[in-house]
Amino acid sequence: MNIAWKEIKKNKVRFLILGSIVFLVSLLTFIISGLANGLSQDNAALIKDLPKGQFYMNEDADETYNLSKINNDLQEEILNEQKDAVAFSIQMGFLNDKDDKQQSVAFVTSTDSGLFENVKPGEVILDSSLKDKGIKIGDTLTNNQFSGEFIVKGFVDQKKYSHTPVAYINMENYQEIYRVMEMQLLFIPRGDASQKLTGLQSFSNKDFLNTIPSYNAEQMSLNMIVWFLVVISGMLFAIFFYMMNVQKIGLYGILKAIGVKTSRLFKMMWTQMLFITIIALIMSITLSQIFNMVAPEGMPFHLTFATTVQLSIVFLIIGFIGATLSGLQIKKIEPLQAIQQGEV
Repeated sequence: MNIAWKEIKKNKVRFLILGSIVFLVSLLTFIISGLANGLSQDNAALIKDLPKGQFYMNEDADETYNLSKINNDLQEEILNEQKDAVAFSIQMGFLNDKDDKQQSVAFVTSTDSGLFENVKPGEVILDSSLKDKGIKIGDTLTNNQFSGEFIVKGFVDQKKYSHTPVAYINMENYQEIYRVMEMQLLFIPRGDASQKLTGLQSFSNKDFLNTIPSYNAEQMSLNMIVWFLVVISGMLFAIFFYMMNVQKIGLYGILKAIGVKTSRLFKMMWTQMLFITIIALIMSITLSQIFNMVAPEGMPFHLTFATTVQLSIVFLIIGFIGATLSGLQIKKIEPLQAIQQGEV
């Protein structure tokens, strides 16, 4: 520990440069991870907020919920057998506000369930983001395919689908707008893949999210960047400590000659790695949380405590692996040969 600390004090600039790079890489990783989570919520909060279970759509729909139609008799049978089950539909559309300006929404309707908002005919409950558009409780909204009017009865927080605010409407109103009598999807909370239903294809929560257009591509791209940055940080540690070890071959030779074990030299290197990484992570976590608080309201940024902890652990593991790989040359050092090469 003393040797490790003395070396850090002696080579402040080198370790400061490494620490700064790790700090910047980890900060960028946390921010991109927060954006990935935020976009995920913005894209599919309606589905992500549901408990674990099984989604079902028609087998002929080719994993496209818009093409799915659940037979009414089958739906009734399942809802009677599974008391917690719910049938629901989602369809993109628009509402005209009091100024006759169109607001894009994702219309959602469902059978009676505590998992979705239940509204009476002629009523609508909207995602709270539409408050920014000037819509208030009691406002009257219209739709060109609907003969009546919608009265805004309330707002819900963070209910979006495909980056669009959700609008909960009654089933009768939904059927009039889209001229359909069947629901698109069935959801059974706490269900599992072993529960087969005739003519229906089942999806876990994660699998169903991947059927949402753009969701999988969007998340895959951002997560790839996150893990690419994590790998870069590991390579930085490996290169930095490798160069340091090459410069200290003579020193390691002397230490080995006086009886210092190889394991102690590895511990010295791990201590330095932990010191640099922990300081860098503390700074990057602090700044990313500050960014989380001051980020503009319209920015989909959501960095959870769990994600922060997971990424921090990954950084520590990657740093440990990188430092260890670079230190394998220490085992090969022969004291006499190293001393003859001279200490740099």
